[in-house]
Amino acid sequence: MNAEITHEETVTKVLAALEKIRPFLVNDGGDIELVSVLDNKVLVKLHGNCNGCPMSFSTIKLGVESTIKQYVPQIIEVISIN
Repeated sequence: MNAEITHEETVTKVLAALEKIRPFLVNDGGDIELVSVLDNKVLVKLHGNCNGCPMSFSTIKLGVESTIKQYVPQIIEVISIN
């Protein structure tokens, strides 16, 4: 049995994780967009008030990255490309 998940399954799980964190970002006047998943790294783009916010690094690492890793443990890093 193959325990690896496909790229499409990974993307689906990452999108599900982003839906869990999105309400917190929207509440602060922002949003998040999945740009790509490549080599177990997730590239995202912050929008609205989240783009350029001094807390955006913490939001990515403590909020988005930790949530995504709960859903997709093989993800090693989330990178904001803003």
